Amino acid sequence: MGTADKSSTSTVTADGNPNIHWVEKYRPRSLDQLISHQNIVSTLSKFMAERRLPHLLLYGPPGTGKTSTILSCARQLYSPQQMSSMVLEVSVVVVLVFADNTRCGYDVLIWCFVSTRVDQLNASDERGIGVVRGPILNFASTKAVFKSGFKLIILDECDAMTNDAQNALRRIIEKFSVNTRFCLICNYLSKIIPALQSRCTRFRFGPLSAAQIIPRVKFIAAEERINATDEGIKALIDLSDGDMRKVLNVLQATSAAFDVVDERNVYLCCGRPLKEDIEQILSWLLNQKFTTIYENMLEMKREKGLALQDILKQLHPYIDRIDFPIDLKIEILEKMANIE
Repeated sequence: MGTADKSSTSTVTADGNPNIHWVEKYRPRSLDQLISHQNIVSTLSKFMAERRLPHLLLYGPPGTGKTSTILSCARQLYSPQQMSSMVLEVSVVVVLVFADNTRCGYDVLIWCFVSTRVDQLNASDERGIGVVRGPILNFASTKAVFKSGFKLIILDECDAMTNDAQNALRRIIEKFSVNTRFCLICNYLSKIIPALQSRCTRFRFGPLSAAQIIPRVKFIAAEERINATDEGIKALIDLSDGDMRKVLNVLQATSAAFDVVDERNVYLCCGRPLKEDIEQILSWLLNQKFTTIYENMLEMKREKGLALQDILKQLHPYIDRIDFPIDLKIEILEKMANIE
């Protein structure tokens, strides 16, 4: 991506949309732009070069590049004219059933970027068997007119699909594998039925490391002309747990709310306890009576809007560094885990 002046960066993007989110604005457009999982990328590149792409199952934590990888593959397989020939907007009615059996329906817009070859659905938006027997079956059962090769169906968040829908999908994969390839994307492999797992080549996308995230964050900070300190970038990485999407979301929110993206502003933007807050809590825990600790904790949570789970999570490293007897340390961590 080329550099641009501040005015053009803030008003115009590569896609011509001035309000596009940074996650989409800086999403990799090709396989060589991906910053991680090079073994997976090289394997997929070889599959595509030999025109023998199998059914794929990409799984791993959020924000690790699963969707970006398969979309980059699609752009490499098909020409821009084929990729952008048609945009299909599907309006789905989602029905919420409450405890008293009353129902509330509302429209959810699902954008499915469809060409003569590519269909992308978010499977969790339509998680029942109807979506499998409807748009998926219709698309898979039709052949590309005047074109050779296979079509590609991308099902994102397919671990939210019901077992009945997954079993129906298994049969469709078997029946139309001659002219259609499926790519299933999920966070939890255990929620995919074994019959689907066995029909796909599986790739696990692990969390991104700090060494992979830092250069990309610095590049985006330079492109957007924002002042991001090294401590601020480290805070982004600490809070993201290897989720690049979360890094960009927090970076964009912090840059919009504050002039400088530093450690304190990142934690304030996320609503997480500051380091001095955790150190204060630890001092109370080691030196005060239980009633005093309880009252002080309630007051701090009320004043700063902190969540107990966030406090416990950030206390873990401090507890680990204290020279407690090993049996006592294990007991403390077990108690904290149970509370969390």
